[in-house]
Amino acid sequence: MLEALQYEFMRNAQFAGLLASVACGIVGVYVVVKRIVFISGGIAHASFGGIGLGYLAGISPVLGAMFFTLASALGMGLVTRRTKLPEDTAIGILWAMGMAMGIIFIGLTPGYAPDLFSYLFGNILTVPRSGLILMLALDAIIVTIVIALYKDFLALSFDEEFGTTVGVPVERLYLLLLCMIALTVVVLIRVVGVILVIALLTIPAALAKQFTHDLRNMMILAVLFGALFSFGGLWLSYEFDLASGATIVLLSGSVLLASFGFSELRSQWRKRQQASPQN
Repeated sequence: MLEALQYEFMRNAQFAGLLASVACGIVGVYVVVKRIVFISGGIAHASFGGIGLGYLAGISPVLGAMFFTLASALGMGLVTRRTKLPEDTAIGILWAMGMAMGIIFIGLTPGYAPDLFSYLFGNILTVPRSGLILMLALDAIIVTIVIALYKDFLALSFDEEFGTTVGVPVERLYLLLLCMIALTVVVLIRVVGVILVIALLTIPAALAKQFTHDLRNMMILAVLFGALFSFGGLWLSYEFDLASGATIVLLSGSVLLASFGFSELRSQWRKRQQASPQN
């Protein structure tokens, strides 16, 4: 792997993995703690409409995805909060509409969309320097918002009713959280793609939750786990000539399942140890 770092695209890939880990580690903790994985998946898949819009408008598909995904996040938040339509139904409808609009936009675009596969399934090896700058800027925005509103987001995550009682603007914070999820989706699109983005958004945070229930420590651990998965997945994909994004996701999922299995075995062993003196 060390010899591969002599190539600029590999160095860019490592940096992209680190930047993606910061975004998914911080925002992913809120997603897992607040149990909004489904709406996060809806936002991620709706971003495909923005990719298609970018191709049609002749601009960067990532920029198109950013504006479209932010609009989708706000739309899902307002629909689920202010209408009588069931939340899962509203998310499913907007999810499907976003994907459908992406297909329509790409179909209307003259010529052929050469990088479409990489936006669907990711290709961290093709992230350009301009993409890294955009990812760094989005990370800075996310970190700044979380630092500035940490206590308010804490109330939103664990007790919305208490937050409302003490004057926390719960609905606006919820919409802001969805917008941060949208920005994180944009950060992760080039790494793992639209289809797999929800994995990196949830797996590191779910793994971190096994070790601590303190929100700040959970974020730190999730960022570290995300970085390890990104670097490890890149190394495995390089050694065995595999798709990088899919390898990162499979490595993440395998470690999470192994961790759950180990925790279950340890719990059963402790129960037997506690029961053995009685026998």
